[in-house]
Amino acid sequence: MTTNSSAKPAGGISWRTYLALCKLKVVGHIVFTAIIGMFLAVPGVPPLDTAFWAALGIGFAAASAAALNHFLDRHADAEMARTQNRPLPAGDIRPAQVVAFALVLGILAMAILIAFVNALTAFLTFLSLIGYAVIYTVYLKRATPQNIVIGGAAGAAPPVLGWCAITGSVHPYALLLFLLIFVWTPPHFWAYAIAKRDDYAKADIPMLPVTHGIAFTQLHILLYTILLFLAGLMPYVTGMSGEVYLVAALILGGIFVYYALRLKRRADPRLAMQTFAYSLIYLVGIFTALLVDHYIAL
Repeated sequence: MTTNSSAKPAGGISWRTYLALCKLKVVGHIVFTAIIGMFLAVPGVPPLDTAFWAALGIGFAAASAAALNHFLDRHADAEMARTQNRPLPAGDIRPAQVVAFALVLGILAMAILIAFVNALTAFLTFLSLIGYAVIYTVYLKRATPQNIVIGGAAGAAPPVLGWCAITGSVHPYALLLFLLIFVWTPPHFWAYAIAKRDDYAKADIPMLPVTHGIAFTQLHILLYTILLFLAGLMPYVTGMSGEVYLVAALILGGIFVYYALRLKRRADPRLAMQTFAYSLIYLVGIFTALLVDHYIAL
């Protein structure tokens, strides 16, 4: 299938096109976990002005990475049914304009973080941006079926960035938050990859269901979900959180394992998408539980 992404869009470019480049749902989850990291970093309420600028800078950086991902994946996007209508394959914007937009967002993000937060947060945010937009998208995504495992480090960084924004340092508890998202990423993404296996195969992207089959992927989703259940207990075991969090972690993690077990028994794209949808509920729920427990314990 050909793409007309190099054609000049007729008329002006809609602001909705630029918003589509930002992948706002993904950015929303990134900013959410970063903000939770900010509030968990201190006993009371973090400085709200610092939290605002940090959230804005991290959000701009995430949007910049998303726009770069659109540019770098534009040819593959044109091959896949789920991404054919993205701005570049649809011809709504030119590649050079996407790159310029991404650079403006990235520069603005770094300027905000350096000026209003701290240099370490800016540096770590920059590494995260490069990790996703370049290392994952350009190399890992097409180099290995373990792409999402290795590349998941960039997606797991936001709560660490939020913690660092408030304290200027990386605490072991922040690394526990990193661990939660890092272990969550494979079962979250592989469930989606099962449902969209044909799309990835058509675009010649070596996602695990394409290279090793659905049954192998189902098993690994279950194993990672069990590992996530155990990792979810670590904040309680280490004294970071209390009983309120523990109850939530047991319930949320148990439900995730239930979904993974169902998916292991039956290779159904609809069930894979249900598992994917629940994984998002789990992420929001576990971080909300951390926040609620943090303030109940005060």
